[in-house]
Amino acid sequence: MTAIALVTADACVEDDLDMPPLLEACRIQSIDVEVCAWDDPRVDWSQYGAVVLRSPWDYVDRIAQFLAWCDHVSAVSELFNPLAAVRWSLDKHYLLDLADRGIPVVPTRFIEPAHAPAAAVIDFLADFPQAADFVIKPAIGCYSRGIQRFARHQTDAAIDHIAHLASNNASVVLQPYLPAIDKTGETNLVFFDGVYSHAICKSALLGQDGAVNVPTYDYRSPREADAAERTVATAALEAARSHLGLRRPLLYARVDLIRGHDNTPRLLELEIAEPSLSLPLTDKGATRFAQSLDRLVMVNQGA
Repeated sequence: MTAIALVTADACVEDDLDMPPLLEACRIQSIDVEVCAWDDPRVDWSQYGAVVLRSPWDYVDRIAQFLAWCDHVSAVSELFNPLAAVRWSLDKHYLLDLADRGIPVVPTRFIEPAHAPAAAVIDFLADFPQAADFVIKPAIGCYSRGIQRFARHQTDAAIDHIAHLASNNASVVLQPYLPAIDKTGETNLVFFDGVYSHAICKSALLGQDGAVNVPTYDYRSPREADAAERTVATAALEAARSHLGLRRPLLYARVDLIRGHDNTPRLLELEIAEPSLSLPLTDKGATRFAQSLDRLVMVNQGA
């Protein structure tokens, strides 16, 4: 039995820049891993002691098929992160659960398919008079797909974009655009087994002119997370673990934070299904991830 399957997609494997350093770290530590595409019908998932999601990023267009695959894998092997975490975190409604548990979340509203977009946008802008700009994005999505920034006066364009996103009966997210991201960027903190590993700075991706930049490595640089950011990130992970009823910390997680108007860290997203971990930007990140995988193997083997 091969110890661990690292799951990607044929269309995404070249974009997964975490994979080469992770594979090298696993080779150095003699960890038996194999890279597999999640939708490859030839793969027998029961042959793996663990199946670890890494870059199956084409799931957005096939979410029902992907979640059915996750169900199957969970029945024949161990999925990481666990199925409950994947299902919960792929839909940004999870932000409401974390806010209910006291996590300082970027103010978030949802427009459900049955809601009137125009009224929702007007109410949102009235509730957030400080917001010179606001962001609209799909509740289920990744890699900046479908995300747009609008100025307050661009309500007609914003409503049209909401209608476009909701055309397939999808929920839509509204958030104020926090200006700190243009000054200091966002901080992405990476954790393995609940322990802080490293952080990066991600520069602003949404231009005032409507341009949306893909979050490539041109927009990322190493950053050391400060005490306040680590505190919020750790609290968010503990809140997620408690909400999901998990007995042990998540194998991996990325916590994305932005400074609010009061300069305190606020949670933008909690990536615990298939996050990019920016391993090439840190000396020890791939080693720490491989060590977590090694511990996983030992637990599964009853060591």
